[in-house]
Amino acid sequence: MKHTAQDILNYVEDNDVKFVRLAFCDIFGNQKNISVYSSELPRVFEYGICFDGSSIAGFMNTEESDLILWPDPDTMTILPWRPAEGRVMRMYCDITLPDGKPFEGNCRGYLQSVAKRIQAKGLSCTVGCECEFYLFETDEHGNPTRIPMDHGGYFDMAPLDKGENIRREICFAMEDMGLQPQHSHHESGHGQNEIDFLYSAPLRTADNVNTLKSTIKAIAGSNGLFASFMPKPLADQAGSGMHVNLSLTRDGRNLFAGDIAPDSEAGHFIAGILAHARELTAFCNPVPNSYNRFGSCEAPRYISWSRQNRSQLVRLPSASGEFCRLELRSPDPACNPYLVIGLILAAGLDGIERELPLPAPVNRNLFHKDAAAGLESLPRTLREAITVAAQSDFIARELPLAVMNKYFEYQTQLCIASETAHDPAAWEREHCFLVL
Repeated sequence: MKHTAQDILNYVEDNDVKFVRLAFCDIFGNQKNISVYSSELPRVFEYGICFDGSSIAGFMNTEESDLILWPDPDTMTILPWRPAEGRVMRMYCDITLPDGKPFEGNCRGYLQSVAKRIQAKGLSCTVGCECEFYLFETDEHGNPTRIPMDHGGYFDMAPLDKGENIRREICFAMEDMGLQPQHSHHESGHGQNEIDFLYSAPLRTADNVNTLKSTIKAIAGSNGLFASFMPKPLADQAGSGMHVNLSLTRDGRNLFAGDIAPDSEAGHFIAGILAHARELTAFCNPVPNSYNRFGSCEAPRYISWSRQNRSQLVRLPSASGEFCRLELRSPDPACNPYLVIGLILAAGLDGIERELPLPAPVNRNLFHKDAAAGLESLPRTLREAITVAAQSDFIARELPLAVMNKYFEYQTQLCIASETAHDPAAWEREHCFLVL
């Protein structure tokens, strides 16, 4: 059951809520927020809250800067790590222009529009994201270091795994906030962890990704640690991915269950994702560091699919019933989940609409030398990814020109700064490690 504005006002009055955080993302996925006193909430629901869009990366120009935040009551949650007295509530927001027209940089709105297109086809879609992250020690001043909190590996236990108690605390907080934790474990890298939550509708899952990231950051900080979602924070350790799992149903039947014929609806959907994989990369892997992850430690480099095989870009995990799905393994946690999930779904829809045939599966370990002969590669650098995406008719149809231009302009600046930095390691620490 969806919450209404009145539901939220009643809850605030009955539960000692004093502050309300209104949260949103810029077009690059960086989370932003403004706090209002709870007594202001009736006005916010009625009139929205105006803010300076020119100060948000990729949004507005100074001469036309006003934008309006509109909280979505259905995203209400209490932040459990804040004091129990004078509680803090958070809601995600949509964004409009002052005249009420949709703001084209509202990536949450873009994902909503793609979800409606899915529904118009008579399809139902659920999405789940597997978000990996690292936990690092901090120095005597509380500043992050590059020293991982432990030297554990995949599925290790204590004493090698020192993150068990923190993951437990994060899972409890997630549960308090309405997310349903499914799995938590130590990942392959030293200090690397993963916590997964139950799949949901596309928009809710994108919201939940941001909730998960902010929760991990907050609880890591309260434990004297620093959580990093940088794709490749340690050169000699595994990179962090954000695998996107999608399932499609029609009339209650999971389209990814059983054998998938090349000319089936599921086959067309997968073919669409493969056909647009290179164009999607600038969004799935948005920073220069993203490309250090590809081609090793189960991070794909080539455009192919198979069942189970973790060296593939797209795989169909061994599952049954409602859990049958495809898994896209290229995205990393630096991405904007609203844009990425929306574009992946749009690519699949394009495959269905154009009836693209599914190529034959590739049942080879693509991490072995020469195993990828004849396969097309994902872009090798962010510069290459930008070029491919900027020339894409598909991306041009999906995203407003202004959003594309601002997105690629910002990414190009990142490339130039990274390439010309006097101390590349120091630049990466300041502009990637400390930010993500």
